[in-house]
Amino acid sequence: MAETTPRITAPYLEAFSHSTVRMLGKVRQLRGESATIDAGGSVNVFLNRDAHLQLNHAVEIIGKVQNDLSVKVMASTDMGPEGNIDFNAVEAVVDATHRYHEIFYNKDS
Repeated sequence: MAETTPRITAPYLEAFSHSTVRMLGKVRQLRGESATIDAGGSVNVFLNRDAHLQLNHAVEIIGKVQNDLSVKVMASTDMGPEGNIDFNAVEAVVDATHRYHEIFYNKDS
């Protein structure tokens, strides 16, 4: 069975240390092979060669949460200008994902 990638925001990082997760955020800073995104809080991400982020764009990343609560990106998708995304709806989806976790992921894995 494939590993699940629960949707999270920054406040959930600690609960998913060493897990593969999915986040949608706003690109706030680019620094070579790393970036900072706002996903309900500031998150440092370490980019792979395929990541082509743009400032003030929304990005969905799939990555592994590291010990320092940064995320090592495995895949990323530019979702266009951040104004195109309803981030309140994103937070509602994340909230539902964790409220009804038995539908979306196994907490014990």
